[in-house]
Amino acid sequence: MTDLGDAAMQSKAWPLEEARRVLKRYQKAPPDKGYVLFETGYGPSGLPHIGTFGEVARTTMVRRAFETISDIPTKLLCFSDDMDGLRKVPGNVPNQERMREDLNLPLTRVRDPFGTHDSFGAHNNARLMAFLDGFGFDYEFASSTRYYKEGRFDEMLLVALARFDKIMEIMLPTLGEERRATYSPFLPVSPKTGHVLQVPTLERNVEKGTIVYEEPDGERIEVPITGGNVKLQWKPDWAMRWAALGVDYEMSGKDLIDSVTQATKICRALGKPAPETLTYELFNDEQGQKISKSKGNGLSMEEWLTYAAPESLSYFMYLKPKSAKRLHFDVIPKAVDEYHQQLKAYPEQDAAKRLANPVHHIHAGNPPASHMVVPFSMLLNLASVASAEDSAALWGFIQRYAPDAAPQTHPDLDAAAGYAVRYYNDFVKPEKTFREPDAKERAALEDLAGRLRAWQGGLDADALQSLVFAVGKEHGFEPLRDWFKALYETLLGASQGPRFGGFIALYGVQETVELIETALSGRLITGSRT
Repeated sequence: MTDLGDAAMQSKAWPLEEARRVLKRYQKAPPDKGYVLFETGYGPSGLPHIGTFGEVARTTMVRRAFETISDIPTKLLCFSDDMDGLRKVPGNVPNQERMREDLNLPLTRVRDPFGTHDSFGAHNNARLMAFLDGFGFDYEFASSTRYYKEGRFDEMLLVALARFDKIMEIMLPTLGEERRATYSPFLPVSPKTGHVLQVPTLERNVEKGTIVYEEPDGERIEVPITGGNVKLQWKPDWAMRWAALGVDYEMSGKDLIDSVTQATKICRALGKPAPETLTYELFNDEQGQKISKSKGNGLSMEEWLTYAAPESLSYFMYLKPKSAKRLHFDVIPKAVDEYHQQLKAYPEQDAAKRLANPVHHIHAGNPPASHMVVPFSMLLNLASVASAEDSAALWGFIQRYAPDAAPQTHPDLDAAAGYAVRYYNDFVKPEKTFREPDAKERAALEDLAGRLRAWQGGLDADALQSLVFAVGKEHGFEPLRDWFKALYETLLGASQGPRFGGFIALYGVQETVELIETALSGRLITGSRT
């Protein structure tokens, strides 16, 4: 094992802790199937959302961590439960009346409300795959409908039929009285209507591999449980999939804790070991409500990528998966800047620190260099004071501050400048509110402007920060953060802002003097900069 591998066996980075749990399964011998199987599940009853991406990204991190400590081949299976019956119409899709006509059909038979695919399930699967492909994930996509119809689950379905009573013993205590009276692990797909029926199993024939149930019109029908004629209820279905495919690792949200518990028991009842699992906390929206694919609340994948590079989204997903996080637009700038801080630190770190660095897991041990000579948060402030409409408007300032930087040599900075302009116009500008400085603040601002007019120190950000700091101290601001808050509120129209010396170095000394003069004249409040 390499030095990195040795360090990985001791690292407390959560993907490596998870990977070591998976490796313990094969201490005596490698898996008979020839690889370790990581799985993510996806319910395409609504449009794919950012939580789905997070699950694939995090599972990939664990998979790559496993490959650091083991030579056993791996596979990632992204499994879509697209044979589920449509139980309710999502609130964020068109043609809802027509979709109501398709209730209880498998998602792969529900007509696509967008009119672009053969079914609603196919539409949502394509949306998910297009995003995952665009991000470069290495995965195999699996359709529940296809696996059932092609007979890939037939052998384990027959085991489930033989162990019907054991499955019922596990499930019935978890159900209410009314549900217990009609519950069956098997959901027949009606040959009459195509609906996925939630009806009792009236008879079982293990030798023939069939069940008998009653149609809504009262007719009794015997169907084979193989070949896609039935599917299993959610928890038995999850367990059967684990058992049939030999899944070694799967993570899920805390809303599925009970499902994991019951599926684990059922998997063992089917005679197979359950996978290693991780329960992660759910994302909340701006109001603290759980993000839901049917509600369409919170941030979508597309929305995040409108304002920041995808690596920043992976960084956000890496952080503390067992802690709840608010997922709203205002987390984006912080994620971008922290991601680049970690990129810059990586080359000088030893093996242990690299393994603890999120970018190691985001980039499978080969992170790129960062060319962000200007933080994203600073670009936002620059876009504000420059009233920038595109990234070209920012490059004049950037190149004066960093003469060696150019869009061609610093593509991540160029992209960030474009994101910053877009983010500023959509989120910062509408909320920007300037205020008049009070007498004490006015005197300090006038002093700062005078010192900057006489400044001979060039664009040294640290020296300029010391100057700003000295002005605040000499004018009696205590605590000193009140002085910086005054600068932000009177000059930038916000209660928080950048390291101000760095801002002056980027925006320009003379330009900052003019900005102060504009603020002192009251023209920032009236909206006139001339």
